[in-house]
Amino acid sequence: MRSFAIKETDKALSEALIDKINNLTKPKGSLGLLEKTAHQIGLIQQTLSPELRNPQNIIFAADHGIVKEGVSFSAPEVTAQMIFNFIKGGAGVNMFSRQHHFEIKLVDCGVNADFEPMEGLIDRKIRKGTSNYLYEAAMTPEEFDRAIEIGVEIVDMVYDEGSNVVSFGEMGIANTSSSSMWMTYLTGIPLSDCVGAGSGLSREGVEHKYSVLKRCMENYKGDGTPKDIIRYFGGFEMVAAVGGMLRAAELGMVIIVDGFIMTNCVLAGKALYPALTDYCIYGHQGDECGHKLVLDYLGAEPLLNLGLRLGEGTGAICAYPLLVSAVNMINEMASFKAAAVTKYFK
Repeated sequence: MRSFAIKETDKALSEALIDKINNLTKPKGSLGLLEKTAHQIGLIQQTLSPELRNPQNIIFAADHGIVKEGVSFSAPEVTAQMIFNFIKGGAGVNMFSRQHHFEIKLVDCGVNADFEPMEGLIDRKIRKGTSNYLYEAAMTPEEFDRAIEIGVEIVDMVYDEGSNVVSFGEMGIANTSSSSMWMTYLTGIPLSDCVGAGSGLSREGVEHKYSVLKRCMENYKGDGTPKDIIRYFGGFEMVAAVGGMLRAAELGMVIIVDGFIMTNCVLAGKALYPALTDYCIYGHQGDECGHKLVLDYLGAEPLLNLGLRLGEGTGAICAYPLLVSAVNMINEMASFKAAAVTKYFK
């Protein structure tokens, strides 16, 4: 795996940002999380006048070998079917992207299907899905490195197109199972608290999913390091997202984090490079079991709580207007001095 030069954001500017925000014509702290968001974006960009340019959402898609164990409500072929839906513009993420003026990059990292060359689909297939980690590692070390590089390549692409803010989405049936495995190993939270309904499992289905994943833990014979956990239980699309997040942080981009799966990609990236989270703004708290727990573990304050659990980057895109509001606040609101308004607090 390549190394990344990710530095903690320089906090030397923090006091000046706080002073600017506190001197806008409003009661101190009255814009709550918008103030914290403006402060964080200012630190990421190292400026008192941050800006957001050309937002893009990268969707990585791949299939998972663990799906053979009946851990998902959705059929395995749905991953490939959704590729066509994304390209036609009919998915939830397409609608929200049109509304909030996001460009979508759709990347096949390992979907279990053959696609003809299509406009709108970037072919970076590693192979047709990961191995079944009930019995063996999901991917080889070489495949892990390749997935990381795919993420780096696509982020470089959007950065070169002038984007300084990016969100990540995923499509891969059974990837909540892989996320649950990462979560329990990387946080120490019991597996039972990490396993949820995914795309719609019944109570009995969730119990079966938990039973399968518990057996996966019992069968695991790796070295227990974060990198090995990520490789052994991850999906190609998830590892590509980790690589993309790490590269975005290295480039000083603002990262908007989507739901349960992408939050666990942040968790994985943080296990490798702790400074990653300085660049992450959490779009929402989703309805998948375990999402609040992993957000709490990361010390995250999500901008929205709408009961979402769709993935694809939808929650991140829905939250984007709040980032715009935060940036507009710090750039466009008058100061007490400029507006000739008496400042009534210290």
